[in-house]
Parts: sequence; C-alpha cells; structure tokens
Amino acid sequence: MRKIGLLCCWLLVICGVLTGCGPQYAGYIDFSKGARVAAPAVATEEKPLRIAITSVLSPQETIGYYRQLADHVTREMGRPMVLVQRKTYEELNSLLANDQVDLVFLSTGAYAAYRGITPIEMLVMVEWQGHSRYRTEVIVHKDSPYQSLEDLRDKVFAFTDPLSLSGHVMVTNYLWERQERPEKYFRRYIYTSSHDKSIWAVANRVVDGACMDSMVYEYAQEKNPDLAAQIKVIAQFPPTPTGPVVVNRHLPLEQRQRLRQVFLQMHEHPELHEAMRSLQTDRYVPPRPEEYEPLRELYDHMRGLS
Repeated sequence: MRKIGLLCCWLLVICGVLTGCGPQYAGYIDFSKGARVAAPAVATEEKPLRIAITSVLSPQETIGYYRQLADHVTREMGRPMVLVQRKTYEELNSLLANDQVDLVFLSTGAYAAYRGITPIEMLVMVEWQGHSRYRTEVIVHKDSPYQSLEDLRDKVFAFTDPLSLSGHVMVTNYLWERQERPEKYFRRYIYTSSHDKSIWAVANRVVDGACMDSMVYEYAQEKNPDLAAQIKVIAQFPPTPTGPVVVNRHLPLEQRQRLRQVFLQMHEHPELHEAMRSLQTDRYVPPRPEEYEPLRELYDHMRGLS
C-alpha cells in the first residue's frame, strides 16, 4: 500500500508539472479546434487585441514568428493580446466580416477579395528586398520537359488557396481569358494551403506544376536550397503589391494611428529581425491602397464569371 501511495504522489507531481508548462504558445487559438481564449499576456483589465493570421508558409513554420511580432505589438500598445490562426483566407476574411478580430496579417488576394460589412483600413504594406511587389510564378520539377503553362494541359496542378492571388487567381484568370477552366484544363488539381507545400509537392513529383509567390520561392532558395534546386520557373506574371496588414475600423482612431507607428518602427528592433525575415519582411511601409484597386476589380470580375 505504501508503494501505491508513493506512486500516486509521483503521478500528481508529474501532472502538476505538465499542467504548469502549458502550451508552447500561450495566447494562441486555433478556432478550427474550438479552442478558448487564453489568458491575456499583459496584466490589465482592457479587452485583448485580437490578432489573426493565416499561413503563406506551413502553420508550424510561421506561428512562432508571428507570435514574436504580436508580442511586440502587445508590449508597445500596453494591451493584452490573443493570436488567432486560421487555415484558409476565406476563414480569415470571415473573422474580419463578423467583427471578431482587430488586426490581421492579410495576403494580397484576401484583401482584394474582402467585401465584409465590417469596415477595415490598410495599416501598412510589406517591403522585402527593397520593394513592395512580387510576382506569381509557375513552377515545375527541374527535370520535367515542361516549358510553359500550355505544356501543363491535362497534367496535375497545385493551387495554394482559392482566394490566393499568386496561388490561384492569376493562373485561373489567365485560363478564363482564353475560354478555359481549371477543371477542364488540368487533369486534376489540388489545394496545398501553403506555398512551401506547393514547392514540396513539385519537388517530389506529387504534382506536375504549381503556382506560387515569388517572395516565398526566393526565401526557399536561401533556407532550403536542396529542395528549391529541384524546381524551375517556367512562367511569370506581372508584379503585384505585397500583402498588407489591416485593422478593424471599429478601433478608436488613436489606437489605429499608434498601431501604424508600431509597425513602421518594427524594423528598428534587432530582436525581431529574424522573425521578420522569416516572414519575407525587411520592414513595413506606409500603405498605398490605390495599387490594390485593379486587383479588387479582378476579383469582382471573376465572381461574375463564376
């Protein structure tokens, strides 16, 4: 009986330690799993700032980097924070439309597609390697015979997300302008949900081709050169503006202005350089919403066609 009692005590101690450790990212919520709001990271009674993200790269690749930026925003604003991650751009836009988040790291396509009732404001744009524009690229395996998008007819193709500009819309619009449809043009197509998965799928011949963000491809060449060396670019589309950070306009004007300043000064903090670079960001710059208007018109046009 004494041995059983000692064993129970040890089990209680171990359970206590595991409970005390908690999740790796306190304050992180995956709504797809019905998680509850975590305790605020700042000791205050003020309502938490709700920050939402999705993944250009795989979720496990990005959540830690976004967490560092979100923690910095929390400290600078003096407010508690909840970080929300969703899988698709449509889910992210739904959170915005239903007034469930305050600040969102949006993709170019998600911003261009947003038509929610809740008004939003573009806070800043991403600048990477001296510019705030990127290209849609079509990639294939380096040993494949394909030289153009036309060569991929009746082949297996990978898109990223239905609302992604570089990962879906540019190629789909290209086909539609030629009276083609992806479901007829390709033998089969899939959605990978992130650009790095598209690279992997092409490099490992799971698919014959894919479309993706040129900034992610450049980063993959630096971070994982062996994998990136297995693919080649066979087509490029004209440059488009990078994904913006947007804010819910229900936030008071003073807080929106302060948030913009926090982002514009973020590159001045050395401890954030690695996280920002891993998110293809050298710094954040003032927004130029007019550059996105042609893309918003494109999304409206495609809705009409569909």
